[in-house]
Amino acid sequence: MKRLAVKNLLGRPGRTAALFFLVLLLSLTLCGGGLVLSSLRTGLGSLENRLGADVIVMPAKAALKTDLDTLFLQGTIGPYYMNMSTVDKIAKTEGISRLSTQIFLSSMRASCCSIPIQVIGFDPESDFTVSSWLKESRQGSLDEGRLLVGSRVNANPGESIKLYNISCPVAGQLQPTGTGLDTAVYCTLPTIRTLMTAAEDLGGYSSISGDPSETVSAVYIKVKEGVDPKDVADSINVHVRKVKAVQTRSVITTVADSLSGLERILTLLIIAAAVLVWLVLFAAFTLMTGERKKEFATLRLCGLSRGRLAGLVFREAAIVSLLGSAAGVGLSFLLVHAFSGALGNALGLPFLLPSAGTAATLALAALFGCLLAGPLAAAVSARKLSRADTGLILREG
Repeated sequence: MKRLAVKNLLGRPGRTAALFFLVLLLSLTLCGGGLVLSSLRTGLGSLENRLGADVIVMPAKAALKTDLDTLFLQGTIGPYYMNMSTVDKIAKTEGISRLSTQIFLSSMRASCCSIPIQVIGFDPESDFTVSSWLKESRQGSLDEGRLLVGSRVNANPGESIKLYNISCPVAGQLQPTGTGLDTAVYCTLPTIRTLMTAAEDLGGYSSISGDPSETVSAVYIKVKEGVDPKDVADSINVHVRKVKAVQTRSVITTVADSLSGLERILTLLIIAAAVLVWLVLFAAFTLMTGERKKEFATLRLCGLSRGRLAGLVFREAAIVSLLGSAAGVGLSFLLVHAFSGALGNALGLPFLLPSAGTAATLALAALFGCLLAGPLAAAVSARKLSRADTGLILREG
């Protein structure tokens, strides 16, 4: 019976290809849609873990001219700086448990720089945001002059990146976050201040005012237990001039709300597309089974029982469904992986591929759904046809 099912499929390549394509489309819809939704959820979780701080303080000019989502999703506030004396005033605010500073610097599209890229300098001794990420990535100590690159930066450990005519060796590559942080490089504060001095000498960074050793771009704050981050942010905004303090929780909530709305829309679209494809698949099996009435009637006259006839159609559908669903799952993984960066940029949300376990669960669920849909549609059609009068079918036409 299995050989007969295979021969029937090979004997009608056009019909088989049409059914294969429909099952592939159903599998692609289920698995691809699930991967996109899961990647968005994983990206949001990664964003929460990477921020680490309760409050972030930036120059007031940056808050006026830069979307706050850009700060968190892309890891940069642009060429804006504040003096260390301002950091000292911020540190006097009640309720602060830990405080760390970061400096942002962008390379140029010129011969002095290998690639245009965002450079983020941090203090390993006081940092509580980047350092945990380094431990997760199993990176060693970051010596002065060396860089750690994001997962989407095309540079391998052992190579060097030229920034403002300074050659910086790559110490390692970090794990992906699903945000713009993956396209940045990281170094210590002494390293980035050396780069800032080199940038000034080349005339590439006129926005840097004063001594680079007394300049920072952002202050990351961890509040004491039991203290409301909003109170700390409000106090800084009132008592410290020319800065803007924001709660990371409020931005995460904004991103989460955007994700929630998008998730509902995508879920409805996936369900609608899956139902539509299944209805087309059911109609296709019904029409194609109807076209084979005389073939099935002949098999009945040759002694094939109704149950075995239904089993033959079921096997054909199962074979096509297995091949089509497997191809659809593979194609969905390939497409989502290849265009993950573009999807994240297009949606404006953190986008990070899920773990292997979650991906395997999505793949199995899509396979199961397709293996159930195809044979079920074929079985219903075969059952109706097997009850028809064999002699009447042969006399038709």
